Amino acid sequence: MINSYKTMLAELKDPKYAVIFTGIQRGIEREALRIDESAKLSDKPHSKALGAALTHPSITTDYAESLLEFITPVTKNIDELVGYLRDVHSYTLENIDGELLWPMSMPCIVTKEEDIQIAQYGSSNVGQMKTIYREGLRNRYGSLMQVISGLHFNFSLHDDAWPLLQSFVDDNTPTQEFRSERYFSLIRNFHRLGWVVPYMFGASPALCGSFLQGDMPYKFEKLGQGTYYLPYGTSLRLSDLGYTNSEQDNLSICYNNLDNYLDSVSTAIATPSAKFAQMGIKDNGQYKQLNCNVLQIENELYAPIRPKRVAKSGQKPSQALREGGVEYIEVRSLDINPFVDVGIDENQIRFLDMFLIHCLLWQDNPMSQQQRDEKVDNLNAVILYGRQPGLLLKNDQEEITVQAWMKRLFEALTSIAQLFDHHLGGHQYQDCLAGYRSMIDDPKTTMSGRLMAKLLDGNIDNTPFGIEQALKFKQQLSENKYNTLSYAQLKQQAIDSLQEQQAIEDSDTQNIEQYLADYFDKNKA
Repeated sequence: MINSYKTMLAELKDPKYAVIFTGIQRGIEREALRIDESAKLSDKPHSKALGAALTHPSITTDYAESLLEFITPVTKNIDELVGYLRDVHSYTLENIDGELLWPMSMPCIVTKEEDIQIAQYGSSNVGQMKTIYREGLRNRYGSLMQVISGLHFNFSLHDDAWPLLQSFVDDNTPTQEFRSERYFSLIRNFHRLGWVVPYMFGASPALCGSFLQGDMPYKFEKLGQGTYYLPYGTSLRLSDLGYTNSEQDNLSICYNNLDNYLDSVSTAIATPSAKFAQMGIKDNGQYKQLNCNVLQIENELYAPIRPKRVAKSGQKPSQALREGGVEYIEVRSLDINPFVDVGIDENQIRFLDMFLIHCLLWQDNPMSQQQRDEKVDNLNAVILYGRQPGLLLKNDQEEITVQAWMKRLFEALTSIAQLFDHHLGGHQYQDCLAGYRSMIDDPKTTMSGRLMAKLLDGNIDNTPFGIEQALKFKQQLSENKYNTLSYAQLKQQAIDSLQEQQAIEDSDTQNIEQYLADYFDKNKA
């Protein structure tokens, strides 16, 4: 299989296929908690100097008022992508009153869950809906789960690449249909191989005991004053402690094609939950959630990867997908890299390029429910025990060690790396792959392995380590030269966003009840 795959890839060295590799478009969404120097969660509101979280193109909030989210524009240039992210971080740190950005996925010290303030987006209907949705998340799952930070990587091929790829595989379907089919093939292969991401880049094997609130679902070991960790764990963020929804356990989201996916998501959104119905929608006139279904809206569906399309104002993601097909995919299983100032580095991006192109090109078939369950089991095994020597995973009818499967994958990725370097010039992709090879046989060199070595060797808690990194990154970012954006441009973005939010609020003609009724009515699948 590998040899025939390499033979196929060799044909892509033809210069006419260059845009498949040179035209990749990427975007990043990075979350980070605002904290003080004692690692306590900030209780300050979103700074006006950062603009309006509702309308700012680059600086917003996620669940909590203190949970910042930095968003880059789409770009083909990796250095520009990271540079933009770095400029936004620098501007933010200059405008949050001496606070720090927590550099890890699992949250800092949370004394009381009720201290976590839900993000506020103003008085407009769209702003109120965003806050009500978060109120629903708090009432359904608690606030602790919602202050976990992650990093989302958005990936797409250039429009010019699709006809070339279509002719390469001799496919005559309409290009939009072909594009969606290939993206779903990528998604299925990502589900098969997605355990690789937490194995290599998982960086949350430990957490502060304040997060557990007395609940010990796993056999944790204790370190220092109050850090709990799993000896072979990789990403507690992706475990049952993190972004999970037990009400979704019985949902069967199908990734075999776009129609199957949209139908299964529509079913999930329309499925009532007896548990959530007990909460009610309002209490004394105040919204507790948007509705009583298993999912209030599509954003509540937790998945390591999603098909996406930029939606028009007021349009549901599923509507946008149905009308225009898949535009890009969003990888959601990345932990914050605690060793770099913006949470991800250039080589991680290059690896994701290679891995996702491999998932796009590798031979693929629709998955049965049994196969989907198997892939979930593999992911969970790596999340909890990924660095355990000899850990076995299931690959259809065979059992295979993590190391053996990684060697197979890296053999395939070698040809992909050669293609990138052939079309881009240089040897950055092959160097990137070579730099990660040690992770195959030595789990201590993975990101989670490096983090645990740092904590265990110094017998230190993850909280002082996080503060040390946060202070170091603040210093580094204060010396940033603003290569992609200027300080003045970012200041103007903040001013413009505040004006835009005010304009939205001034233009509202409905009350929130009418707005929500119209939203859910017109967005019925």
